[in-house]
Amino acid sequence: MSKRPKHIRQVKNALQILEAEILYSQLPLKDAFTTIATQIPHPMKPFFKNLSIDMVEDSNDLVALWDKHINVLLKESALGNNEGEILKQFGRTLGQHDFHQQQKHIQLTVTHLNRELEEARDNQFKYSKMAKSLGFLCGVFIVLLLL
Repeated sequence: MSKRPKHIRQVKNALQILEAEILYSQLPLKDAFTTIATQIPHPMKPFFKNLSIDMVEDSNDLVALWDKHINVLLKESALGNNEGEILKQFGRTLGQHDFHQQQKHIQLTVTHLNRELEEARDNQFKYSKMAKSLGFLCGVFIVLLLL
């Protein structure tokens, strides 16, 4: 629960790096994924590294590769199903459009992730507050039992 906001921020950072690599460096996606993997931490690092490696072997079906690696990422991270669906939808647009349209898809995906990040932060605050209250009440209960 507490890692979810952190992992969402990592995804957003990775997408922003991808946007820069596509627009300014104009790198092929495989190379952009390799570059991203060198700049971000776990669990996003292996996602992009393995995606890049698999693209060398099978660059024809990027959507299938993307979906496969998103499923692995969801198991290895604190990302939820909503984030997974947002990323899968983004993967269906990846490499299908010109630079300008691709930039719009990246920005739309980041907007959706911002919404999920706010929800994750709200949940984290709510549950941490509840855990603190329960801890305090358990302490009071134990003191009462010992009296």
